[in-house]
Amino acid sequence: MSRYRRARTGTTYFFTLVSYARRPILCQEPIRKLLRLAVQNVRARRPFEIDAWVLMPDHLHCVWTLPEGDRDYSTRWAQIKRTVSRFCGEDMLVGHPVSESRRKHRDSVIWQRRFYEHQIVDEDDFGRHVDYVHFNPVRHGHAENAASWPFSTFHRYVRAGLLPADWGGSAQAQSMHLE
Repeated sequence: MSRYRRARTGTTYFFTLVSYARRPILCQEPIRKLLRLAVQNVRARRPFEIDAWVLMPDHLHCVWTLPEGDRDYSTRWAQIKRTVSRFCGEDMLVGHPVSESRRKHRDSVIWQRRFYEHQIVDEDDFGRHVDYVHFNPVRHGHAENAASWPFSTFHRYVRAGLLPADWGGSAQAQSMHLE
């Protein structure tokens, strides 16, 4: 496991969001662009730090740190998901009609209704989750190593000197798992 050092200024969370019906649509260019724009817009109004992020075809994982005293990640995610859904929802309906339940709850065909969150408890927990995020494309068979997956903050960690460029292809990294 890597040794990350960071300044703790707020509460940090690990998140997993999944596409509706696990459809492999999240890496498609229109959704990627909308997701990036939605995150930028929400961060402008309700700041948070992105400590780690990986976008996979049917899900995403990320680690965020919210400002001191602010624990409202749900509103941020609701705004991000709503923005992405609003601007590309109709294009995603092909072959996936909206059920009565999804219509009643005003759910889109982009995202599953709920998401998973875990509050990071200490530096070791932070390191395990950041490693998990960066290794996820290898774990799912989408990449040979972390460096070969383009939709990840892994590349930012390499530029900052926090991880070597060949990380995530070694036997040590391949044996990683997170319970």
